[in-house]
Amino acid sequence: MTHPDVHWNLSPTILVALVLYAGIYLWRWRAARREEGGRGAGPLHLLAFAAALVALTAAVVSPIDGLGGDYLFSMHMLQHILLGDLAPVLLLLALSRVIMRPATRRLVSVERALGRFAHPLTGLFLWFALIYVWHVPALYDAAIESEVVHALEHASFFTAGLALWWPLVQPVPMRRRMTGLWPFAYIAAAKAGLAGLGLYLTWTKGLVYDHYETVPRIWGMTAIEDQNVGGAMMMLEQSVVLLIAFVVLFVRMLAQSEADEQRRERLERTQAA
Repeated sequence: MTHPDVHWNLSPTILVALVLYAGIYLWRWRAARREEGGRGAGPLHLLAFAAALVALTAAVVSPIDGLGGDYLFSMHMLQHILLGDLAPVLLLLALSRVIMRPATRRLVSVERALGRFAHPLTGLFLWFALIYVWHVPALYDAAIESEVVHALEHASFFTAGLALWWPLVQPVPMRRRMTGLWPFAYIAAAKAGLAGLGLYLTWTKGLVYDHYETVPRIWGMTAIEDQNVGGAMMMLEQSVVLLIAFVVLFVRMLAQSEADEQRRERLERTQAA
């Protein structure tokens, strides 16, 4: 068993990008609070931003990055979970129409230009396409061997996550919104579809990615055991996120129903007067 070389990725490009992201967000958050007196830029937005920054830092700066490339498929899978699911949803939760005000009109224009493609199902399709394509063994191994391809893979996962979660979070309201039980079906389809890949990786007895057959073994795990752990991590994360999403959507649906009822009562009282 080899002792792993645990190190942090202190690449100036990555660090500058994270600092720039943090600076731009804090600038807009403070400006939004000045403009709207705190409406649309509250403590919860700032907390979500901090969590998103932690997730991004853990994925690309912490030892998770090196361990995933040099030793363990399970660590690479954890990196994908952070980049493709947790960081994107936290980033969107950190935003609001007020915070995004300089870009709001452009986003609306882009949505109109996309026409029928500006539909929630487009986000679901992009999620499946980008995630599954990069898990094809040839592309997966190519990303491990090339820094440029690896960076493209990471960007693809992050884009897939944004595309998936945007219709549900909607920092800028979409013209085509999901109503009723459609949000539940949408996120259930996304999580169940990816859990299928996790299920396969959890129980398969054949090594899917040849790269991990050649790397030093650490922590007493064989390549197959490592692959099974990575698949189980994917299944567990998808299940937990799905449960949390269902709770949030249910609470939001109840709040919307109550708001609609209050609106109808006010209208009836106005008409009666």
